Amino acid sequence: MPAIARRLTLESLRWSAHQLVMRFGLGELSFSTVYWYPDVDLLDLDRRFGRDFMERVHLHSALFESNKLASLRPEILDLGPYARHHTAALERLWCEVFQRIWAQWRYENDLPDASPPQWATRPVASGLGAVRRDRHADEVLLFCGGGKDSLVTMKLLERAGIPFASFGYATNAYGLVRPQLGLIDALLDHGVPRRRERQIVFDDFVDAPVLSLYGESIGVRTITTAETPSSVFGSLPILLARGYPLAALGHEASANRGNLVWDRTGEEVNHQWGKSVEAERLLDEYVRSELVADIGVFSLLMPIHDVVIFSLLRRDASALRATHSCNEDKPWCRRCPKCAYVWLGYRAHLERAPVEAMFPEDLLEVHENQPIVRDLLGLGSHLPFECVGHVEESRLALALCRARGLLGPGGLTLAERLPPLELSAMLERYLRVDAEHSRLPASIAAGVLPQMREAAEEARTRILAQLGRERTP
Repeated sequence: MPAIARRLTLESLRWSAHQLVMRFGLGELSFSTVYWYPDVDLLDLDRRFGRDFMERVHLHSALFESNKLASLRPEILDLGPYARHHTAALERLWCEVFQRIWAQWRYENDLPDASPPQWATRPVASGLGAVRRDRHADEVLLFCGGGKDSLVTMKLLERAGIPFASFGYATNAYGLVRPQLGLIDALLDHGVPRRRERQIVFDDFVDAPVLSLYGESIGVRTITTAETPSSVFGSLPILLARGYPLAALGHEASANRGNLVWDRTGEEVNHQWGKSVEAERLLDEYVRSELVADIGVFSLLMPIHDVVIFSLLRRDASALRATHSCNEDKPWCRRCPKCAYVWLGYRAHLERAPVEAMFPEDLLEVHENQPIVRDLLGLGSHLPFECVGHVEESRLALALCRARGLLGPGGLTLAERLPPLELSAMLERYLRVDAEHSRLPASIAAGVLPQMREAAEEARTRILAQLGRERTP
């Protein structure tokens, strides 16, 4: 079995008007990640903010793209010719992201003592200073992946009268990029973004045979990526080019609780930590203090859980079919935890016709899905490592499907295995609109929080009408 070197080096950063190329070395191995910005002129940003500053911005994109290569257990991280951008704040942020997101990787590979690689250089004496925007747009830049959360965030802003531009990004990690952008555009056709910004990512690591060739020798079976931090830093050229003041993400409150507590280390393993309010705060504070002082990062849906999000979706059922969420085979493979969870929520909380038009089968009755659904319902070893809601939300959805007469034999069997719902406590938790801890800018909160509270009350009334006198599993 071939060995693998333990030094990960950022070898080069090159950019032209619309393309940023990042090249990495891991011993004798070479990898690259390429960002395309079809709507932004990167060389114009050099002229406006200085090439050295833009190199620093692009370094952040490269550094957080390099995280996934660190899944191959390098001992040293070397910034190569870009070490002059090494600050203590940058090292702290990178190591924190690696430690928290890679908890899942350590768990999956039984590496409880694995730590981030050591940096080859020492940080510069002080921070390098943040710039300010030289243009000031009115719009919020709304991240749009094309799923239910993208639809809800778009409609919340529209109904609040808050102008926005969309940021749609596609990556070859999820298949062909052109169909991905087409799916996102189909959803945006149901909204009113003032501009449609795009980013396209080509990466040659995610499909490389590194695990089959080197995994056994280094004790690794899986790799992990830092998708949210990478996307935030990758959006900075667009934010700077237009002068957008805010990057609005679509992450909701379930990201703040992990999938399990690892008995070997006592740590919480959270697949969605990169989407949590803790990660959001770290990224926002870092961007403001180290890169651009007047650009903020926040999540529009952080005050609420999926129970409220599904209630908000009821207002836009005509656009539901334009949503997609699957990471395996877009728009829906119907055989993965993400598909099963979203389908269950759609079936429980929405009218039958639009859901059945999207999903021609009962996913609970599909044999391959039964272990997945058991995990979603808390009957397995842990919540699936996917961006799904809590066990309680899936149990509530199953109870609603049962009360509405929407369960087949497999679904009824699952329902019988579950303890009774503690409905009052469940609704108190999952219908809460948490304005205090969500970090919404005041200008955004005033327009969207009333909509969330109204949807939460609609959900309470509807759920109690369906379950209040029902025997719930």
